[in-house]
Amino acid sequence: MGALRVPRRTVLFQRERTGLTYRVPALLSVPPRPTLLAFAEQRLSPDDSHAHRLVLRRGTLAKDSVRWGTLSVLETAVLEGHRSMNPCPVLDEHSGTIFLFFIAVLGHTPEAVQIATGKNAARLCCVTSCDAGLTWGSVRDLTEEAIGAALQDWATFAVGPGHGVQLRSGRLLVPAYTYHVDRRECFGRICWTSPHSLAFYSDDHGISWHCGGLVPNLRSGECQLAAVDGDFLYCNARSPLGNRVQALSADEGSSFLPGELVTSLAETARGCQGSIVGFPAPPSSRPQDDRRPVGPGNISYSPCSYLRVQEASGEGARDHVEGWVPRGPFCSPQSWGSENHGPEPEPGGDKTAWSPELPVSSASLLPSPTWLLYSHPSGRRARLHMGIYLSRSPLDPHSWTEPWVIYEGPSGYSDLAFLGAVPGASLAFACLFESGTRASYEDISFCLFSLADVLENVPTGLEKQSPRFKPQGHCWPS
Repeated sequence: MGALRVPRRTVLFQRERTGLTYRVPALLSVPPRPTLLAFAEQRLSPDDSHAHRLVLRRGTLAKDSVRWGTLSVLETAVLEGHRSMNPCPVLDEHSGTIFLFFIAVLGHTPEAVQIATGKNAARLCCVTSCDAGLTWGSVRDLTEEAIGAALQDWATFAVGPGHGVQLRSGRLLVPAYTYHVDRRECFGRICWTSPHSLAFYSDDHGISWHCGGLVPNLRSGECQLAAVDGDFLYCNARSPLGNRVQALSADEGSSFLPGELVTSLAETARGCQGSIVGFPAPPSSRPQDDRRPVGPGNISYSPCSYLRVQEASGEGARDHVEGWVPRGPFCSPQSWGSENHGPEPEPGGDKTAWSPELPVSSASLLPSPTWLLYSHPSGRRARLHMGIYLSRSPLDPHSWTEPWVIYEGPSGYSDLAFLGAVPGASLAFACLFESGTRASYEDISFCLFSLADVLENVPTGLEKQSPRFKPQGHCWPS
C-alpha cells in the first residue's frame, strides 16, 4: 500500500465572528441526480443549550464534485418557545417525500437537567418536502401520536442525529434514544435513568408514526440504523461503556435483540456520535454458496439464537432482559463482575451482558452480500482524526477494520451517505462531519470518496481477532 489518500474537503458551514456555530450534521442523498441535502444545527454558541434553529445547503453531484447552493434557514422547522435540534432526515422512495425529524426542546433546558429531574422538555417534530428540499411544509408535533403514555417514563429523548432508513417492505425508520426512568426517590426529586436506543417507524408512507422497543440490556444512546443480511435491522449506538454497542432487530425495528459491545470499535473518552451506512458488497466478494455448515465445530453465532418468550413490558432494561432467553447452548446471561473485567454498572444501568459461549466458525465470517461503513473520531482520549471503518461481515462484531483517517485534527459528529454508482467510481460515498484546527465545532466539512478508495486505504491485515481464536470453555464479555 502506498501513501494514504485523503479526500478533498469542502467546508459547508463555518463558525462566524458573531459566535454563530454550526453543529450536528445530517446528510441525505435524493435520487435520481442525486441531490445532496446537508443539514445542521445553527447555535448561538457551541453549547447544546444555545441551539437555535436548523439550516440546510443543497448540492448537485456533477462527476467527482458537488455544486453547493447557499445556506437557507428552515423557517417551518420550529415550535414556538423551543429550540430545534438533532436533524434526522429520511426519504420515502415510493412517494419522493423527505421527512426531516428533529426534537424541539423547551427554552434553554439542558439535557442534563432533564435526566437529573426526570422531567422531559423535548417534543418529537417533523417537517416534509416533496421537491428535494426546495420547500418545506408546516411542522407536525408527533409526540403524543408516536410515544403516548410511554413518555411518562422517559426523562428525555432525541432522534438520530443523522439519516434514517427505508426497508424493502417500505417501512420508514428514524433512529432515536431515550433516558428511561428506572426509579424515582425522595418523592420523585431524585431520578435514576439509563439510556437506550430505539426507532420510530411508519408503515403507511409517513401518515402515522409509532415507537419501537428499546435496546434492552446495555446502555446505548445516539444511534444509526442499516438493513443487513437475513432481513435484520442493524443498530450501532454510542455508549458510556468504552466501546460502541450494536444490536439487531428481527422484526424491522419493532423490538431489538439484546445488544453487545463491539470491542473493535472504541469510543472516545466521553463518547461521540457515529454514522453507519449499508451498501451492496462488490459481486466478486460474495460467497458462491451461502449455506452454513452445521455440526460440532461449525457452530456460528446467529442473532436467531435468541427467542422471545414474552412481550417486553416497556418498563426499562431489567424488564426487557427478562423477556429473552437463549436457545440451546449459544448464550447465557452473566452479571458484570471482576472475573470478566467488564465495566461496573451504574444504578439502573447494565445488569446483564449477553455473549456467545461457543466460538464463531469461519463460515460465519464469509463475505456478506451487505457491507457496512462507519465514521467516527479515531482518537481514544479526545475527538480527533475522523476515521472510516469497513465491515465485510456485519453480523460479526469483530469484523471491523482499523480506520482510514480522512481528516487529521479535531473532529466530532458525522453522517455518511451511500450515493451508488457515479461516473468515475463504481460505488461512491459522502461524509459530512464536524472539524476544526483547535476545536471540532469550528466547521462542518464535506468529502466524497469511492469504495475503491476505502479498500485501498483501510489498513490491511489488521482486522480484529475473531473470538474463534480465543480459548474454548470461556464466555467472553460482549
